[in-house]
Amino acid sequence: MGLQYELGISPVVANFGAGTLAKVVALGNIGLGWQRNANIVKIIRYGLFCKGYWGGDTGVTAFDADAAASVDLMKENMGLTRDGGVVQAKVLKALLNMDAYTVLAGGTDKVRSIQQWLNGRYWQKSTFSIGPTDGHYSRDVQQALMKALQLEIGIPEADATGNFGPTTQAGLRNHPVGPGSSGIFMQLFSAACVFNEPIVSAPEDDQRTHFTSTWDSDIEGWVRGFQKFSALSTDTGTGDYQTWAQLLVSMGDPDRPATGSDTAYTITPSRAARMYADKYRYVGRYLNEASGGGGSKMLEEGELATIFGAGLRVFPIFQDNGRSLAEYNWANGRYHGQWAHDQAMHFGFNRGTVIYFAVDYDATVEDMPKIVEYFRGVASGLTSKGKRYLFGVYGSRNVCGQVTQEADASYSFVSGMSWGFSGNLGFPLPANWSFNQIKEYQVTNGSDVFYLDRDVHKPNSDAGQNSVNKSASPAADFISNIDHLYQVAKDYGKGDPNRLVMDYYRQKRYAGAQWEALIGGIDWSFVEYANDHGAELLDHFTDPFTGSDLGPQHLLATAVGHLLKPSPSNPGTISEGDVAGWAGDLMTFYGDWRRDSDSYASGYTYCIECLAQVGVSSSFGHSDLIEDADGYLLARQIRLNDMSIADAVRVHYEATYGAFRFGEYFTHRFNNSKNTVIDAAFDALTTPHNLIAAGRTYLVLSTAKEGVILPNLFPPDELREYCRGFADVLASRADLESLNRAKYLANQKRAFR
Repeated sequence: MGLQYELGISPVVANFGAGTLAKVVALGNIGLGWQRNANIVKIIRYGLFCKGYWGGDTGVTAFDADAAASVDLMKENMGLTRDGGVVQAKVLKALLNMDAYTVLAGGTDKVRSIQQWLNGRYWQKSTFSIGPTDGHYSRDVQQALMKALQLEIGIPEADATGNFGPTTQAGLRNHPVGPGSSGIFMQLFSAACVFNEPIVSAPEDDQRTHFTSTWDSDIEGWVRGFQKFSALSTDTGTGDYQTWAQLLVSMGDPDRPATGSDTAYTITPSRAARMYADKYRYVGRYLNEASGGGGSKMLEEGELATIFGAGLRVFPIFQDNGRSLAEYNWANGRYHGQWAHDQAMHFGFNRGTVIYFAVDYDATVEDMPKIVEYFRGVASGLTSKGKRYLFGVYGSRNVCGQVTQEADASYSFVSGMSWGFSGNLGFPLPANWSFNQIKEYQVTNGSDVFYLDRDVHKPNSDAGQNSVNKSASPAADFISNIDHLYQVAKDYGKGDPNRLVMDYYRQKRYAGAQWEALIGGIDWSFVEYANDHGAELLDHFTDPFTGSDLGPQHLLATAVGHLLKPSPSNPGTISEGDVAGWAGDLMTFYGDWRRDSDSYASGYTYCIECLAQVGVSSSFGHSDLIEDADGYLLARQIRLNDMSIADAVRVHYEATYGAFRFGEYFTHRFNNSKNTVIDAAFDALTTPHNLIAAGRTYLVLSTAKEGVILPNLFPPDELREYCRGFADVLASRADLESLNRAKYLANQKRAFR
């Protein structure tokens, strides 16, 4: 606004638009010795200060060597050529915005190098602006990449707007990349790949690639993984049109095959038959919000039987308008969670069904705190009714990602067809996506006409429901498995059946010399006996309370560790049993942090953003924290309540006890104190206990980069900040559950009265 005043623009506004740019262009380039306007020189100096550069002596009215040297450094950071510090119009515009030109926390040098390359190659094109070089993929970077593609396709500068229109689409169809490809389109394609990394299809996965001008096996392997993760119909491992589109816009190719759908129209027998014939297998329907035209937006009585009878599965959606920020707050979320529960119960939806709550507008980054609070209210509302149902989120990629990270949504239903939403530009597909809405179209079914949204379904994610009124828990197979294994252990007649069951699950991953030294060996004769008597080692099961895929091997190794080596009387210190669970995970995660320390100088920030977050690949993932808490609580039930492992598992996963796992864990293991968590974590990372110290070194080195400083040698104050991050992650989950539990118990008392 100060610059506009000096340029004679009235009224002044807080925006550097086309009019301001034109006035600066007319002013001419500003270089050494320029002194036509002392205040503009001061504005440049102060702009440099705000960007973190030395602007020079503000008492000097001419643009001098100090200012020019800093401008040159800034331009180099932007990816532009040093030219003696000349301030061109676009450079002045970039100087006065909020973009950063050095890597910010969580950014990468790899992304920054592409940002610099884009700036350096295209910044003087008429519709191109100098973008950030902060190492983060964002809306501005996505638009820069789109404009670059349009320019290289041959679209005139004035028409290179970044929109994914027919000419751009046709140009991409004519420029596939694959083996033998090189040059500019290969560079742009690999840039798009880097912007969409990592591919996180499972906690242990973290597929990444590189920026290159030549096709190679690394790019091909990543593309195959991306095609699978995005559920594309193509699996060529090449940059065909479908892959190009999916890399660039949230809807991808809207005409690609899709097996999912959603609609505001009642599913009649003829519509269901037509949908099945058109290859649909899933349909989203609303639990509420009646609407006119084509029947009810809400499920009608008997409609589910029609859907199931046609061979379709259903996933329920809850939306009560949901088109403005004013509707999103904790109280409304809680009310909607309770309402959705009652509606789902009315229709008979099974325990563990995922209900998708909608954010049906272009929520911005600034809106996210209120959106997240709404979903925390949803969680509270569902919990107050017994946590029979899981919640998912419908919205843009950013909404889905933020709600998943901050409120633990089980699955994401992405509004991909709204590709122009700010929340869909510059954000990758969330790791927990289950449905991606790509196109709305009109179906003509004889004399009947109705509208349908096409949704791509991700295999091995939420599969909706194909029945109602089932009583079994989603963890029923695991509960039955442990029941059988416990009976086999009793029949074996030797040793503690509880330990035998848990040790059976250690046999593949948790039976090496380190584990044997930590918590003892395994009775291999029992393993052989159990195998001969129909025992089975499950790889995973579904958590009834979050929908997460849990690993029983890690879970029961943690449980037996806590059973055999209970926590010490001082909860601010650790035992070998803790290393079998949370402490061991925190040690490997320390290695992650030091490996990624170029992007995350702060251990606290690294924990908050990367520890136990859905969709973030790390050695201490979301499921790991659940398994750590559950393992501790199962061991506690067995030890203090003289309960069998079979009964403990049943109580935990069939009753509501497991719904409050983090609150129970935080209370009983850490005395309900963040300071205790910090002390215990610090002890885990620094204790001189020979066995634990040896295990710690092994675990840290398993994930860290070469030359890592071991935690016991790390500056104590900085290490405590890392521990504080872990404490805050755990406490935030415990606090939310404690609040939900209090409200649940209050509801139960009112119902009893």
